[in-house]
Amino acid sequence: MNRLKKLRYVGVVAGLLAGATIAAMSGMVPALGASPAKPAISEEANAAVGQLGKTLLAKQFSFQARTLRVYADANGKFLHIGHTLKVLVRRPDRLRVDVDGDDGATQLYYDGTTAVVYGLEKKAYVSMPVPNTIEKMLSEAARRMGVEFPLADFLSDAPGKALLSGVTASEAAHDVTIDGVPCRHLLFAQPPGVEVELWLEKTEQSLPRRLVVTYRSVPGQPNFVAEFSDWNVAVAPTDADFTFKPPEGAKQVELTAASAPTPAKAKGTKQ
Repeated sequence: MNRLKKLRYVGVVAGLLAGATIAAMSGMVPALGASPAKPAISEEANAAVGQLGKTLLAKQFSFQARTLRVYADANGKFLHIGHTLKVLVRRPDRLRVDVDGDDGATQLYYDGTTAVVYGLEKKAYVSMPVPNTIEKMLSEAARRMGVEFPLADFLSDAPGKALLSGVTASEAAHDVTIDGVPCRHLLFAQPPGVEVELWLEKTEQSLPRRLVVTYRSVPGQPNFVAEFSDWNVAVAPTDADFTFKPPEGAKQVELTAASAPTPAKAKGTKQ
């Protein structure tokens, strides 16, 4: 949770790799008080996130998420955009993401050596060689394309550690029930100015059900919202699920500085 992400993206990959990740948080300090000299992670929050981290280290799993993020238009005004994501993971080096959003449908294929992002409406795709782990692949995609995958911390090599990176304080709010499942409502602070709310199932797996990130230090205090569903840690994907086969009529677009998305820097953010 240690980077402020870009708030606007354009180009063929915008529908998939745009948005904020958990690592993109700014401060819950107004809600939790002044930051302590040392991290003050509550025992309940630490245990719940630790268990979630163990669950997400499963060899393979899948889930769905509905997200609502903010981006800046040409005039700098914040607007909301929604996406539905279907995510399929096989550690350490396979990932497939299907996205349908307000800005179109996009697919990401990662087969261990190559990452391909395909825009269904434009029938265009970009392809590039990448490292041999999901975390390194996403980092390379961010560096080369100028964008980042929402919820990337959940797919890192050490999810529990990534989710608590930069956090200086936490507390548990009241428990709630989401879709019939009891959940812990946890609050996290990560200076400067990120407020994070995370709802985890009160089960042995401690799977996430909801995430809200609010950027208190950014003018307008934009946020990112994700609702999770359909978690499956018994899924059995094959290599074919992660292999991109260009549909008839699809054209490859060269990944150049001109074709990579250019983010707009929000005033007051660090990048």
